[in-house]
Amino acid sequence: MTNDGSPMKLPFLAPLVLLFMASQVLAEGEDAFYKLGPDSLVQEGVPQGKVVGPLTLPCEVFSGTSHTYWVYVPSQYDASKPASLMVFNDGQAYINANGDIRAINVLNNLIHRRELPVLIAAFINPGRRPDQPEPTPRDWGDRNTNRPTEYNSLDDRYPRVIVDELLPALQKEYNLSPDPERHGIGGASSGAIAAFTVAWERPDHFRKILSIVGSFVNLRGGHVYPEKVRESPKKPLRVFFQDGRNDNRGLHRDGTYDPTRDWFLQNVRLVEAMTEKGYDINYTWGIGLHGQKQGGAMLPEMMRWLWRDHGASTDVHDKIERSFNAPAAAAGEPSKSP
Repeated sequence: MTNDGSPMKLPFLAPLVLLFMASQVLAEGEDAFYKLGPDSLVQEGVPQGKVVGPLTLPCEVFSGTSHTYWVYVPSQYDASKPASLMVFNDGQAYINANGDIRAINVLNNLIHRRELPVLIAAFINPGRRPDQPEPTPRDWGDRNTNRPTEYNSLDDRYPRVIVDELLPALQKEYNLSPDPERHGIGGASSGAIAAFTVAWERPDHFRKILSIVGSFVNLRGGHVYPEKVRESPKKPLRVFFQDGRNDNRGLHRDGTYDPTRDWFLQNVRLVEAMTEKGYDINYTWGIGLHGQKQGGAMLPEMMRWLWRDHGASTDVHDKIERSFNAPAAAAGEPSKSP
């Protein structure tokens, strides 16, 4: 305050603020320009679903390991009506309330507005032995869990974990639609190629795929997917790809270049192959790095697009369809829907 009681003007602060903001942008690189929108944040008046877990899924496919997972149950879930299903690999990253994805908020908001069907979501971590640590937001488990083998291998083992082990566990607790068109799976990086492999190997159970900076590269042979797509009969899959031009580009410190380890190139190649085959795909190429900043900001739109045909009544007199999606009535209580 000045001597006369008026606020002191500090014009020198403006350059300092701008300098700080600029330093933050440089520190985060191109990813700094991707911000979460309102659909990814908690909104007043939106019913909040519950998250059950952590739960443990014993694994026979990869002997000696187990998978930790969580289940999201929307407030609108009615056990008398089959729900859709979405599975997220690297589950810990997607349920992180302060992370780049915040999938729980996205599901709450979009289901409330009927932009998604009522769906159960399972968030599953990579498998690990009892002596290995649980993946965390800082360490996703590439060095100390079964993640590299499960997620990057092009075989039916991880699809069997999802279809033969996770699905039965979910079906025991929840009324899930058996329709594969109502089943989706997604992930980021190696979790994205794992999601693709699950649906590629088992389209009888999963047909919607969400891919954020997918590792379709030669970690365990994933760079061959464009050729596999071209050589194989078309499958009933729908995929949304996201990647950034500054994703890992396969350039080594000595200046040599390995195109099979160029994340952006391999995503583009796979999109080109699927386009040629007439697949139902969508994609976006941003400016970001190998991370979840852009994918997190886009998650609401990616989910809306993948589930765009979940059904809508055009009856002008259907007031329920034209209202927010109300929580399911508790046992013995009347419905809150109009």
